[in-house]
Amino acid sequence: MSAPSDRAPSDRAPSDRAPSLTQSVDPARRRLADATRALVDAVTRVRDDADPGALAQAATAVEAATAGLAGPDTLREGNRSAVPRAYHHYLPSSLLVGQAHPLAPLGTPEFADGVLTVRVRFGATYEGPPGYLHGGIVALAFDELFGMCNVCHGQGGLTGRLTLRYRAPTPLHRDLTMTAWLASREGRRTHVRGALHAGETLTAEAEGLFVRPRPETRARYFGDALPPD
Repeated sequence: MSAPSDRAPSDRAPSDRAPSLTQSVDPARRRLADATRALVDAVTRVRDDADPGALAQAATAVEAATAGLAGPDTLREGNRSAVPRAYHHYLPSSLLVGQAHPLAPLGTPEFADGVLTVRVRFGATYEGPPGYLHGGIVALAFDELFGMCNVCHGQGGLTGRLTLRYRAPTPLHRDLTMTAWLASREGRRTHVRGALHAGETLTAEAEGLFVRPRPETRARYFGDALPPD
């Protein structure tokens, strides 16, 4: 895969550093997310003729575990804190790479030479056609990827348009590579492009338009819940 030729210059000066993509997650919280992720995968793959008694026993255990987490000392109302923090504090909740998110496929991000690369593998939880990734999950992954790419370039924004072209079915249980880069900028608008590969096979391409909200719009919708620009 060659580097994209249509990259736009970053908003960051050469001396600026992109935000850290390193996640700091409490080991107990990550263990809980990993265990829940494995549970969801197992539930997705339960056979139609599975023993009802075994399923009922598992359900009782899950209900007990969920009840054990209830309470204001453990749970907050939303998934993200309302206290302004640096961007890397939000990554554990990412739907693509978040180590504390039980539905994230745990992609590994790397930002270099203006290109964000995420290496990821999707399991049965994300299946659409038999053996292949659901097209809606492909779109979700691109949206999350593009948002991360924008932040790496110092050009955060909200999704205004997301266009995908599916080139081939994307296989499950395979190492995949997603790439994203800035294609152009026009004031508060940023155009991002990306690609999804399974080995050397291009399975999907995407383009996104992102709009940086005005301060008053940002405050009205999100208050202090977003990381600072």
